[in-house]
This record gives sequence, C-alpha cells and structure tokens, in this order.
Amino acid sequence: MKKFLLSIFAISLPLLNFAQQTTSEKIDTIFKDYTGWFVEAIFYEIPFSETYQIPWVLIVLIGGALFFTIYFKFINVTGFRMAIRVVRGQYEDIEKHGADKLYGDNTRDEGEDIIKTIRDDSADGEVSHFQALTAALSATVGLGNIAGVAVALSIGGPGATFWMIVAGLLGMASKFAECTLGVKYRDVGEDGTVYGGPMYYLSKGLKSKGMGKFGKVLAFLFAVFVIGGSFGGGNMFQANQAAAQFVKLFNFDEASNAGLYFGLVMACLVAVVIIGGIKRIAKVTEKVVPFMAGIYVLAAVIILIANFSLIDDAFMLIYEGAFSGLGIAGGLVGVMIQGIRRGAFSNEAGVGSAAIAHSAVRTKYPASEGIVALLEPFVDTVVICTMTALVIVITNFDGQFMEYGVEIKEGVELTATAFDSVIPHFSIILTIAVILFAFSTMISWSYYGMQGWVYLFGKGKVSDLTYKVLFLFFVVVGATISLGAVINFSDAMIFAMVVPNIIGVVLLSPIIRQELTRYYKAISVKDEAIEDGADDLNEML
Repeated sequence: MKKFLLSIFAISLPLLNFAQQTTSEKIDTIFKDYTGWFVEAIFYEIPFSETYQIPWVLIVLIGGALFFTIYFKFINVTGFRMAIRVVRGQYEDIEKHGADKLYGDNTRDEGEDIIKTIRDDSADGEVSHFQALTAALSATVGLGNIAGVAVALSIGGPGATFWMIVAGLLGMASKFAECTLGVKYRDVGEDGTVYGGPMYYLSKGLKSKGMGKFGKVLAFLFAVFVIGGSFGGGNMFQANQAAAQFVKLFNFDEASNAGLYFGLVMACLVAVVIIGGIKRIAKVTEKVVPFMAGIYVLAAVIILIANFSLIDDAFMLIYEGAFSGLGIAGGLVGVMIQGIRRGAFSNEAGVGSAAIAHSAVRTKYPASEGIVALLEPFVDTVVICTMTALVIVITNFDGQFMEYGVEIKEGVELTATAFDSVIPHFSIILTIAVILFAFSTMISWSYYGMQGWVYLFGKGKVSDLTYKVLFLFFVVVGATISLGAVINFSDAMIFAMVVPNIIGVVLLSPIIRQELTRYYKAISVKDEAIEDGADDLNEML
C-alpha cells in the first residue's frame, strides 16, 4: 500500500507542477461556469433590509437550533454538568454493560433492538466519549476560530461577538439531537467497525416512521454533499490556507514550488493517520486538539491578563454593539447577522457532520453521546471564538490595525497582528497552530467523507482505499493551486448538508426525547443503587 501511495505522489508531482503554472485560472473559470448556480442557490440571501440579507440556509440552521432548544427543554443548559460527568467516565459502567445487568433496570438496552451484531455483553463502538468529542472538535476548531472571527468583527464590530455566543449556545441543542441519532441508528460491522451518521438515521429512522423512500432520498443527498464537502472545505481549503501561511512565514518565492512540496508532506502525514481509520484518528485528535487549543487559549489568557483593566471595557463594547450596531452598516440587524452567521458556520451545529464521528463511541445509550456532543459548540464558539474576539477588541481599542465596518480579507494576519502586539513574534506560533488546525480538520473530514462514500459505494477495502487515495490527492491539489470557485462549491456542499439533516432530525425528535428519558432513568437507577448500598453499609457499621 505504501508503494501504491508513493506511485500516486510520483505521478502527481509533474501533473500538479504543470497545473500550478498553466491551468489554475482555467480550472477556476470552468468550475465556476458549471457549479455557480449551485453555490448561488445554497447561499441565496433573503433581503431583510436595504443593507443586509440573510442566507436562507442560516435561517434553517438557527431555526432548527431554536426548535431543539425549546423541544428538549433547554438541554444546552440543563445537560451541561451531566456532559462533564459523562466525559469523565462517571457512568461508563452502565454505558458499557447496561443498567439492567448492573443495577436491575428493566429498560431494554440499545443493543437488544437496534444493533444486531453484538458479540458480547459490552457496548459496541470504537472510541471513548472523550476521543469522539476531540475527533469532532478537530473538524470544527480551526481557521474559523482564528480568521473567521476577525472577519466577522471587521464587518459587524464588537457586537458581533455577543450574537456569536448566542449561536454557539443554541447550537448545543442541535449537536445533542443529531449526535444522539448518530449512535441510535449506526451500523456495526462484523469486525466491530462502526458506520454511522445522518445517512443512516435518515434512512433507518424515517423508515421506522413509515417514510422509508423519503428517508433514502435525504440520505443519498447527504452522502453526496458530505463527500463533496470533505474534498473541498474539509480538505483543499485547509491545505491551501496552511500552505499559504507556511510560504508567508518563510518568505518563499511563489515560483519555488514550496506549496507543492508542503502539500506532499502534508498528504503523507494525513495518510499515516487516516489509513488507520477512526481509532487512529481519535488517538491523534485526542492529543493534537487539546494541545493546539491549549496553546492558543493560553496565549489569549496571557493577553487578557496583561490587559486585565480593559476586559470590562471590551465587554461593554460588545454589549453595546450587540444592541445598537455602533454605527455599523445595517445597524442591529447587520451586527446580529454577522455574529450568528460566524457562530453557526464555525461550530457546524445542524450540519450533521459531527454525528458521523460521535456515532463511533462505545455506549449502549445513544443519548449519552448526544449529551457529550453539546460541549462541542460551547468549546468551539463560546470559549475559543469569544477569546479571539476579546483579544482583537482589546488590542484594537484605538483602531490601531482595524476599522470596524470595513471588511477585511486576511483574517489570520489580523489576528496575528493582535497577538503580536502583546506577545512579540507569536505569529510564528500562530502559523504552527494554523497548520495543526488544518491537519486535524483534514483527518476528521476524511472520516466524514469516507462514511458517505461507503454508504454510496459499499463497504470493503477497495472502496476505502479508493476514497483515501482521492482524498490524499486533493490535499496536494489544495496546497498547490488557487481554486476559488472550487472552494465556494465545496463550502456550498457542506452547508447543503443542513437541509436533509435538519428535516430528518426534526421528524425524529420524539425518538431522541425517548432516548434521553431512557438514559436519565438508567442514571437514576445507578444513583439509587449506590445510595441504597451506602445506607446498608451505614446500618452494618
């Protein structure tokens, strides 16, 4: 297999070198001519004022998040402490063996009626709660947190931060719902490999409600969209941005082919990880994600401590800007749109992608992973995006490097300028962070895309290998040539996933609520058994 991959790269090298020099603009133009209609359809903006329009897909995302928040009785708030306990493994025993076997709960375990391939009495799945969380986080925590926040602030001002946080909090309910279904309707192969995600809960879940044909159509569309998204926004865009930062850091000449060689090295590193499947991806992301997020957050904390006296002023600007607009074009509506758009697009809540990674978790109770998943938008948007925004607002009080209301294009450079103003040369570390963010995003999206590929073309080594080779090829393509229209199309593919996913999750909401009730009952059975045991021990003493 290694020889095969080396052969692919050997063939790709001269082809990509030629493409880089002669055909980038042609490819971009041709692709735009054939796919422009799709991009315009997905990101079509509904006019709400003379100045600002709202993309209809954003309305679907936020509308779905509001519905799930209300329907599940504010699970994004009431389930937060529970999520921490689950990640720490406090209920690992009942999730592995079932409350019925350990504590006498009469409620049937998940494996009895959904999963038909159980080999013993322990839970199916390939990764732990923490590994599933970091694998999903690695796909969302990335350039959006560094560059996207800066772009949102340049357009919407400090007030966009407030609405970004609101979008993150609402998105927690969406993540809970879709990831619960991901575990509920997953398939488990004879070798223990898990196949899950919206493709499966749309087809199997809606079939159980008498909408089998409709579910198959939605599942097919989602699978097509997730494959396209994995090659583009989850791959080429990440490789392109990482290569660009690398070239800028070392001041390489554009004619030096540095991007090509960077892409080849990145593809080799990605190959080492993705060939091992979700288990190896999870092992890498559980180390890389906390490390890179930790360094980034630590730097932000250092800056905030150094400017401690300005934090309350920054929050005041954010609060005032959120409800007044602070002179931003479009006023309140414009600020709200920018913040909600960045928050929703950053954490991907409602897109359905995270349900693919979370479906591989080891548990007998689907709702347990749904509860863990709600932490994802909180970490991604409420914590990391907010810290980025605070650093930019505090270091730009006097308008040193950005004028609010004037859109910028290079978000990474602006964020780097903000950090460099307090921590000299931090832009070097930030470049490394961008590369790590891009790397982790690529390996997670490779898994997402492969699940869609397997759903459409079948399970097997040949199918897996074909997808992985294509994915690695596009890593090099993304780092080598400028493909603006391709990236726009792939982004549209990612957000097209919202449509079939939200429709299915809303229709399956009663089943999600049943699973939540079942998991809470199992926990109460365990807690009561432990309490009774403690009482018996006290009586004996």
